[in-house]
Amino acid sequence: MARSKSSNRWLEEHVNDPFVKQAQVDGYRSRASYKLLEINKKDRLIHPNMVVMDLGSAPGGWSQVAANLVGHKGRVLASDILPMDAIAGVEFIQGDFTENSVFDAIMETLGDSLVDVVISDMAPNISGVTVADQASSMYLVELALDMASQVLKPKGSFVAKVFQGEGYEDYLKATRAVFDKVVARKPDSSRSRSREVYIVGKGFKG
Repeated sequence: MARSKSSNRWLEEHVNDPFVKQAQVDGYRSRASYKLLEINKKDRLIHPNMVVMDLGSAPGGWSQVAANLVGHKGRVLASDILPMDAIAGVEFIQGDFTENSVFDAIMETLGDSLVDVVISDMAPNISGVTVADQASSMYLVELALDMASQVLKPKGSFVAKVFQGEGYEDYLKATRAVFDKVVARKPDSSRSRSREVYIVGKGFKG
């Protein structure tokens, strides 16, 4: 089947993307790694020895960055419904964390630890129906915020990808209710035409 003009444009853009090329050089699994690197440089969320939870982690670009930042004495606990190849220093649990069995496995792996930072680059499978896709994306980030509220230690931090549109302002309000400081970031490595922004919450109220 011949590719559409739009898919050909996407493929050409992807192949020529400087962040895609840089990811290959640096050994990152995804160009998304640079989004977290940029956010962390600005907001200083992840430090050595921290415990980080990565939701929607596959293929592992954010987990790679987090593992490097926390170092050998830190922990990265990652989860996704999709499989993810092993990463040194990352504990991975496959499954839907909204299911009791998967949630319990995450909690058991976490043990008595509380989490310093919850990160989420989750996005739904895109159907092309804008209203449905926006609703799906907002549902995912609401789940991420709910998980963060259950596992973060007081004063912990949170970063999640959100698509601007229906429900975005309400989500900002919900995030501000549980964090002392909330800002929206648009990293240079985020494509300008994308509606995605990253909500950063600092100072979890507990």
